[in-house]
This record gives sequence, C-alpha cells and structure tokens, in this order.
Amino acid sequence: MKRWPKDTVAAGRRHTVGLKSNGTVIAVGDNKLGQCDVNEWTDIVAVAAGNVHMATNTGNVHTVGLKADGTVLAVGWNTYDQCNVNSWDDIVAIAAGWRHSVGLKSDGTVVAVGRKNEGECNVNAWHDIVAVAAGDWHTIGLKNDGTVLATGNNRYRQCNVNDWNDIVAVAAGYLHTIALKSNGTVMAVGFNKHEQCEVNGWRDIVSIAVGSNHTVGLKSDGTVVAIGWNGYGQCNVSDWIDIVAVSAGCAHTVGLRSDGTVVAVGDNEYGQCDVNYWHDIRL
Repeated sequence: MKRWPKDTVAAGRRHTVGLKSNGTVIAVGDNKLGQCDVNEWTDIVAVAAGNVHMATNTGNVHTVGLKADGTVLAVGWNTYDQCNVNSWDDIVAIAAGWRHSVGLKSDGTVVAVGRKNEGECNVNAWHDIVAVAAGDWHTIGLKNDGTVLATGNNRYRQCNVNDWNDIVAVAAGYLHTIALKSNGTVMAVGFNKHEQCEVNGWRDIVSIAVGSNHTVGLKSDGTVVAIGWNGYGQCNVSDWIDIVAVSAGCAHTVGLRSDGTVVAVGDNEYGQCDVNYWHDIRL
C-alpha cells in the first residue's frame, strides 16, 4: 500500500516550520543561514527540517519543501550540497538529516544529496520504498512489505533494523531509530543513554517523531507520550490533547491540533517554540 506520508509541521535544531492549508509555509526560530526564508514558497504539500544534536552547538541546518508538482525546494546551510535538490522530480515524500536530504520518488526509488562520508546517501539501490527518514548520519527506508532498510553510521546499532517487520512508519534521530508497527506498538534501536529507546510499553500509537535524544508518540485518542532526554522540558507533553501530528527537533517538540493550531515545548532560545499564533496549518 502506498503511504507517502506528508509532514505539515517540522522541527529542526533551532527552528520550526509549518505548512498552511493554502500551500504556503511559515517558519520561526534561528535564521542565521536562511533556513526560515520560506515566505515565498507556494504550492507546498510537505515540509522537512534538518536537525543536529545539541553537542555540536551549531544551528547549521536547512529546510526542505515538497511542491505539488513533485519538485523540491531547499533553503539554509548548503556546505555539503544538501540543498541541491532543484533537479529532483516525481518526488512524493521528503526527509532532512543534519547534512543530507532524501527524496522518495513515486516509483519507490530514493534519491539523496549531501554528506556521504558515513554512507547516509547510499540509497540508489533501494526500491519498493513507501517512506523515508533521515537522522544526523543515517537514513531509513520503509518498504512496501513492512520491512525496513538502513544505511549510514551504525556506531550504536541504529541501523540494525533488518529483522523488523509489519512496520507502518519510521523515524530517525541523532543516533537512534524508531518504528511504528501496524498494531500500534513501537520498536527502537540505537543509542539509549537517555532511555530514548524505552518504548516497549507504548500502545495505541498512530504516529511517531524523534528528536536528537528523545522519542515522541501520538496516541489514537489525541494525547501524546514522550521519553528520553528532557533537559529543556521537551518531553513535557502529557497534558496535550486533540493532537493530530507531532514533530521533534533537537530539544523541542511540536504538536499540531485538530483545529490547525500548534503547541510546542522545549528549548526556545531562538523562538522556535513561538508557534502559539499559528493557525490554519494543514491537517
């Protein structure tokens, strides 16, 4: 079954991006490298935001937008050519890592640009893919049969997903990978210093998101659970209700409500959580 998830809210290292119902895009937070310069974008159907773990102390990230015609836009940090997506076409889903960008084509193949040192862009042989996710240094692909592929840095076994099955969604963080199973449970592998992989007890999950060192799950009743590093309160989501989508940045978490408004908790040093005035975000 073709899923082709299309994210309408995205959280990066120090910025947050929202897709409005009219196809335009809004962004708040650090704009040092132009990663929030999305005001002129139109006909957008999905957004993605590059992320980077807190330890680097850098806001060098980028933002990617998928247009309705299958082409892709990107702004922000481009040292590794991660924004060189102008030649892409026939794209149905996008993902942004720290220094690379990933695009899923309608035929189930995958393209990637950016840093290649860890093998994170080695996706040319992939096929039958229905969803993609990008971590800092690794890339995840969900296959049509519910199995999962991974390439890139595997220092903490974050790419050890070969035995996974019955998966319907994937997400990648700094050094860990999570997946949502069709029965609403969640699996995780990789770096677990902050217990970000302790998701075995989660139930009734319908959507997942991953920050650098925390993991977020949206439940079928519109509430949200989170586990992992909570240094900025990014896991303080237990009082959220009526949520229909979640996204996680390095140290902040964003939730989209069913009325098109947005809530956020966590690191707000650059105003990346100042989304209270947002409205009419695409559901």
